[in-house]
Amino acid sequence: MSRPPIRASRAGGVLYLSYDGMLEPLGQSQVLAYLERLAPQRPIHLLSFEKPADLADTSALARVHARMAAAGIHWHPRRYHKRPSALATAWDILVGITTGSVLAWRHRLRIVHARSYVPSVMALAIKRLTGARFLFDMRGFWADERVDGSIWPRDSGLYRMAKGFEQRFLLRADHVVSLTHAAVGVMQQFDYLAGRTPPFTVIPTCADLDRFRPMARPDAHADQRFTLGYVGSAGTWYLFDAVAACFARLLQLQPDARILIINRGEHDHIRQALANAGVPAQAVELRSADHAEVPAQLARMDAAVFFIRPVYSKQASAPTKLAELLGCGVPCLANAGVGDMAGVLEDDRVGVALQRFDTAALDAGLAALLALCAEPGVAARCVDAARRHFSLDEGVARYSAIYQSLLVSPEVR
Repeated sequence: MSRPPIRASRAGGVLYLSYDGMLEPLGQSQVLAYLERLAPQRPIHLLSFEKPADLADTSALARVHARMAAAGIHWHPRRYHKRPSALATAWDILVGITTGSVLAWRHRLRIVHARSYVPSVMALAIKRLTGARFLFDMRGFWADERVDGSIWPRDSGLYRMAKGFEQRFLLRADHVVSLTHAAVGVMQQFDYLAGRTPPFTVIPTCADLDRFRPMARPDAHADQRFTLGYVGSAGTWYLFDAVAACFARLLQLQPDARILIINRGEHDHIRQALANAGVPAQAVELRSADHAEVPAQLARMDAAVFFIRPVYSKQASAPTKLAELLGCGVPCLANAGVGDMAGVLEDDRVGVALQRFDTAALDAGLAALLALCAEPGVAARCVDAARRHFSLDEGVARYSAIYQSLLVSPEVR
């Protein structure tokens, strides 16, 4: 039997559930950076699941604890379990439900904010047990990503179960956050949401634009060659062979151009793809960089290129690198079929979005990109687009508005 709802007069805080650890870069940039700005407005309790190796790093653990304390965030880290896969996840869910329910009752927390699918399983139970409002921060079509990434067969039981949970999340959520308008359009066509569509807010993956901002190019006087940049992963969702072919075509237009690639852990694969495309080694600078070093490397780029597989699940994706590149004033050559990316690039005239990857399409895209780079004020236009679409401050403002709406609106789901 479910417990009666927590009374509004006794509560106002938020329980934030994340299966991503706060000791990892993703958790720090995409969870902690937001919560640090939201914590002054209301009590926030963060329940996260940390990998054992990260918990063993006592100095890093102490730094994050200090950062949480300075922001006024109440952090409740729990150990993440990986194997055996299904049982380990089920155990973590049980821990999350038990711990989260106790926290919600003890601290009168009225909102449970769940980041992605596994935390949302916890959130459904916590909502039922405590009456807290459920914010489903979906982060993408997770189950479909597993299929599109060849992890699950589409006819598998795991996929059907995950899609069943997705349906329950959308039907029971008091508010839903999507990374893209494209994904909202897809979900609004789901038959089971006819007449039962939850409130949606679009909050794309944002960037700290105080860090990712234009700066003087460090090699501006030493090297005047056109520099095409690439940053991040080159596998799974990324079509790096098409990037290599694109740069090979650029060399036909500008023989002294170079490509600057910032990547960790895939250098052999990248070198092989470039060699297969006929790119000479002297035109390539391939290097690793810590996250703190990335803005300075982006400052060395005249433009950037990346192509993402335009599969079904990617309609719900918002690549962080787009926000970071535009924030640094770097126009981009990318592709359509990935969230709202093509609209941002084309409508704001800060890049080019390809529909195909054949030679003719690459040539046309490169010509348009070079013309764009020659336009006065293009860097400022990129920065302006980043601030309108991907500002961390704007993302925080939207989350704050959602929290306030959940605290004052009646429960209807």
